[in-house]
Amino acid sequence: MQNKTFKEIQIDRIIEMAWEDRTPFEAIKFQFGISEQETIEIMRSEMKPSSFRMWRERVQGRSTKHAKLRINGIDRFKCKLQRQITRNKISKR
Repeated sequence: MQNKTFKEIQIDRIIEMAWEDRTPFEAIKFQFGISEQETIEIMRSEMKPSSFRMWRERVQGRSTKHAKLRINGIDRFKCKLQRQITRNKISKR
């Protein structure tokens, strides 16, 4: 990995983004300037081995984690309803 040092809050956000199904690795690269491989290295170093293995199984081949594999028309990084969710409940519309 390149000589990039992140604050703890940034590492937490990278891990959170990597866990999210709809967030592609390209979004992590755009926001933090790290490649998919560098993201994997951060996940490996910051997580328990069993959690890392579970995460790797989830993301391998997942079309939503790679922008090139996404269905045409899905170009957002979050759910349309995300801004309407408060305290884990969808607000009345």
